[in-house]
Amino acid sequence: MKSRAPNPLKLDVQVFAREGELLEGEWPAAALTRLADTAAAEAPAVGWPAVRWSTIGEIRTPRGSEAQIWLRLDAQAQVAQTCQRCLKPVQEEVAVSRWFRFVRDEEQAAELDMDGDDDVLALPRHLNLQDLAEDELLLALPLVPRHDVCPEPLPLAEPDELEEEEAEERPNPFAALAALKKGTAGKA
Repeated sequence: MKSRAPNPLKLDVQVFAREGELLEGEWPAAALTRLADTAAAEAPAVGWPAVRWSTIGEIRTPRGSEAQIWLRLDAQAQVAQTCQRCLKPVQEEVAVSRWFRFVRDEEQAAELDMDGDDDVLALPRHLNLQDLAEDELLLALPLVPRHDVCPEPLPLAEPDELEEEEAEERPNPFAALAALKKGTAGKA
């Protein structure tokens, strides 16, 4: 008989995995403050759709080894960041799906994390699933957010840059002199 629904902000990972439970829900995007801080000024996180998430726990017992605690986290968010080309908001779909193995302490986690491809974490007394989801979503954000095609033409270059472009387009007056010199040199 189950006692009560697990709290995603204070999740007992060991019990959750032993029960093989599934937990899912939504959080307001603004509640994930570090993710909200990436927002474009014109599109704050309060206007974003809710962050959807789900998690499942399980105990795995590899042959000849002790039982392992595993947790899978899936999270999806839609964030509005500043396009680095046009400086307008760009909508980014961010999704993560990861398995985490939990071990007894930080030392063992560091050792196993270096030796393998698995994401290994020290087993906390209570796991804040919202913080873990936020960490993973932040890592999944694009390094340089930008539109595939910007909605407006790009701003004009600085005046110094325009002068350089015009200078490159104007013919070099000495090029004509060089051509004349080549022409007269051949007749002599």
